[in-house]
Amino acid sequence: MSNEWRAVLGAAVDHAIAYRDSLETRPHAPALNYQQMRARVAAPTPEQGTAPQSVLDELVTLSDPGLMSVAGPRFFGWVMGSSALPGVAADLVVSAWGQNAGYQGTAPAMAAIEEVAEGWLLDILDLPRGSGIGFTTGATVANAICLAAARTRVLLNVGWDADADGLFGTPPITVFVGVDAHSSVFSALQLIGFGYNRVIKIAADGQGRMDVEVLKDALPRHPGPKIVIAQAGQVNTGSFDRFTALVAASKTAGAWVHVDGAFGLWARAAASLKPLTAGIEGADSWVTDGHKWLQAPYDVGFAIVKDREAHQRAMNNWASYLPVIEAGDRVPSAFVPELSRRARGVPVWAMLKALGRAGIVELIERNVAEAQHLCARLAAEPGVTVLNDVILNQVIVEFGTGDLAARKTATEKVIAAVQADGTLFAAGSGWKSHWVMRLSVSSAVTTMADIDRTADTIIRLWRQVQAAP
Repeated sequence: MSNEWRAVLGAAVDHAIAYRDSLETRPHAPALNYQQMRARVAAPTPEQGTAPQSVLDELVTLSDPGLMSVAGPRFFGWVMGSSALPGVAADLVVSAWGQNAGYQGTAPAMAAIEEVAEGWLLDILDLPRGSGIGFTTGATVANAICLAAARTRVLLNVGWDADADGLFGTPPITVFVGVDAHSSVFSALQLIGFGYNRVIKIAADGQGRMDVEVLKDALPRHPGPKIVIAQAGQVNTGSFDRFTALVAASKTAGAWVHVDGAFGLWARAAASLKPLTAGIEGADSWVTDGHKWLQAPYDVGFAIVKDREAHQRAMNNWASYLPVIEAGDRVPSAFVPELSRRARGVPVWAMLKALGRAGIVELIERNVAEAQHLCARLAAEPGVTVLNDVILNQVIVEFGTGDLAARKTATEKVIAAVQADGTLFAAGSGWKSHWVMRLSVSSAVTTMADIDRTADTIIRLWRQVQAAP
């Protein structure tokens, strides 16, 4: 058995290294789109088995033209990390170990490592110690977990046990959310039964920050249980809600405050950026991703809840056949919906150990400096307009002059040209009434040379678009 494992896993490592070595030169966009890949991989149901080595080789050959170079140095399409080596290596052994990390008794090593990672994260993000962290797939599920905990607590406060008795006949909960909140928040609200339309949407300023004065006016007009959803790092602009005033107003009204900080919460780690998050520690729950700025492999997200009792009540899952819980035990599945899951805490532990606080700060500050340099390069080019204050890692640009329709057309042409060129990958996004190219700088492998090459490429292609008949 050991020889077969060595051969196949060795081949897998060789394939992985060959792919990583190709990232500097291969196009950042896939060679084949989804429809083309569907046709490429279509096959009848296998009736007989195939040797593992052959399966692996076929998988790699089939997949290669449909791979997006997310881990490449000039991938700016969305806020995604580079799946760095320490986390990838740890993830490989996690798969080989085959542990079910949902319970402390069935996987004691995994549970202990996750508990340590929980403490490290709270320390690095400087959030209330003793908060619970659910290690989940990403920000969408993490938002749902935190909002479920919020639902539990605000209803318990008015005498209703939603976890035991459900939501039929429950006192109504009013949810307040900024009009420019991320779509994952609305998905989470749908998932936990609140609905994505049944919310009070609060106006936002030109950078996407919730208008606290409007919130202050709205809160007293809605009696009963309340939840306010704020954000750290608006997905287009990177802006932060004004947490000190927002939290104070919400607490005065008796509301639970939740913060969607899928990437922006990491600003807490860096002294130079921490003022952007002033007051955020007064919230009740927070969300961030590990597969963004921590550079962990997919799928890793964190649902952080100050009220551990509400958190665990909302995620309650126990059966008689499970090991006994001793006093002081931290049960991983008590903070997430899954009883069976992979050991997500292990690659997180590996990335935190490999980077350390200093490495995380260096990475975040470097990416922010790179985003600001990219902003300056692009803004200096005639016909290119940067539409946000680049305070973090997001740069949104619009191309052309004239009316909105003309600028939208020009921007779409530049985005298409960039994706066809392959030097980098950028995508489009709607922002207010504009269509923009959104550039997200969030990779550990991006250098300032990559930023200059990116700016040179975008400017060159913009000039070509202008010169085209």
